[in-house]
Amino acid sequence: MAFVCQIQAQRNTVLIIADDLSPDYFGFYGYTTDTVNVPNIRKLLLKGIRFDHFTSNPVCSSTRTSILTGRYSFRTGVGGVVGGAGGSNQIDTAEISIPKLLKVYNPSIVKADIGKWHLKQPTPPINLTSPLALGFDWHEGPFIGQLPNYFNWTKYTNGVASTVTNYATSENVNNAVSWIKAQNQKAPFFLWLAFNAPHEPLHLPPTNLHSYSNLSGTPADINNKPKSYFKSMIQAMDHEIGRLMDSLSALNQLDSTDFIFIGDNGNTPKTAQIADLSKAKGTVYEYGVNVPLIISGPSVVKPNRVSKALVNSVDLFATIIENFGFKNWHQYIPLNKPVDSKSIMPIIKNNSDSIRPWVFCELFKLTTDSSDGKAIKNKAYKLIRFDYGAEAFYHLSNDSLENVDLLKQVMTSNDVNNYNYLCQEMNALLGKTSDCKTAQLELNNFEGEMISVAPNPCNKVVYIDFKQPLDETVKIELIDVLGHCVRSQLVNAKDIISMDVLGLSSGLYSVVLHSSKQIFNTNLLVE
Repeated sequence: MAFVCQIQAQRNTVLIIADDLSPDYFGFYGYTTDTVNVPNIRKLLLKGIRFDHFTSNPVCSSTRTSILTGRYSFRTGVGGVVGGAGGSNQIDTAEISIPKLLKVYNPSIVKADIGKWHLKQPTPPINLTSPLALGFDWHEGPFIGQLPNYFNWTKYTNGVASTVTNYATSENVNNAVSWIKAQNQKAPFFLWLAFNAPHEPLHLPPTNLHSYSNLSGTPADINNKPKSYFKSMIQAMDHEIGRLMDSLSALNQLDSTDFIFIGDNGNTPKTAQIADLSKAKGTVYEYGVNVPLIISGPSVVKPNRVSKALVNSVDLFATIIENFGFKNWHQYIPLNKPVDSKSIMPIIKNNSDSIRPWVFCELFKLTTDSSDGKAIKNKAYKLIRFDYGAEAFYHLSNDSLENVDLLKQVMTSNDVNNYNYLCQEMNALLGKTSDCKTAQLELNNFEGEMISVAPNPCNKVVYIDFKQPLDETVKIELIDVLGHCVRSQLVNAKDIISMDVLGLSSGLYSVVLHSSKQIFNTNLLVE
């Protein structure tokens, strides 16, 4: 690959990855309960953009691989946690990565990975140099995903192991500052700074890094107050981020450095702040994949703003590369390694408020389970397709916690149109040919509390039975998938009634009962 000309003035980029962190611990995301004081992360907002709809993958290894390569997990094969429950393929060092492309663009750019790696197993020993094989000039940090102890852990420096007893979050920043100081200050740098914090094990950080003086640090206290310890770990991380900023300022490099701050996936059930803990980290539900993103620094035009744009973790790939000035990086991507990344630079430069119509995430493991699946969403709706065959569909604008599966309801024409659009887009992305016509979805076996229908499927007449007779006249409607009423009758709710379905198109319909107090429905398949 030839050297690429037209290199812009020095511009550094620091990517900060917080481990297992949802937006709801930050008051600046609009939350008012159980938030934490993070003055240094807040400083990023003043010179940056807060993104409200940033989607990662549900677990760390797959999110990090998507950033590093700009490719969805089904392309890289890294769909779960390397070395974790269920297992995952490891990253292929032949992948085209951010640091590899930066070297093509400008060999003088220095590139370091400081902190958690977690894209390869530590054995065989050759794996310990995989950060270097993927283009970084320097790697220093823990290799595995979860530290056994934040105060006693193994650090690898370009493949060489050492035992560290310094607090891990502080050690990461010590290493980052030392590396920056060791570089020629005229050379631009890219720093991938991946904290283990606030990932478990929950613990009490050094007292000078947080303000939670009521915590004892005993196992019993941690079990009783997990969220308080989680917040103290976030605050300790924020303190050390501030120390990094102060060091850059002392080196006269703060004003030429852009920061990207993200969480890699949502909170674990132990620290999640939702009622349904089955939708936390490790799932493609929103709480597992909607994470914070702040982009801050001199590249941001009109800072201190909020973006509602849909952004994927893969999009950081093109954004980081283009922010260094490499505009024609696409020419260096092999045809057999397609990149999915869309640059966020038009939003950073305030030239556009959108870069893509939908975002995508997925989870798959070597040993599959019911949580494995894929999800695609636009600004209003989200379709989940589990690998075992089930689907779920949510109107996120009205149901951000994904409590109401529209596939079990009577859908409006807008619901159906969005379902079909997202289904077709997912199929096109994955190269699938499955049918997206809602009318031909598999019949749901749910039966309303008040009514049952037989025969089901039917092709001439359906009989509707009131399982709990009402002393009133009710309206029975037959609704098609576009939300149109195709049959309607007023009936006595004490009797079994019949409804003619001759002449109706085959497909899925909803039988809806309107009583004076409530509405009930069940599904009917017309053949």
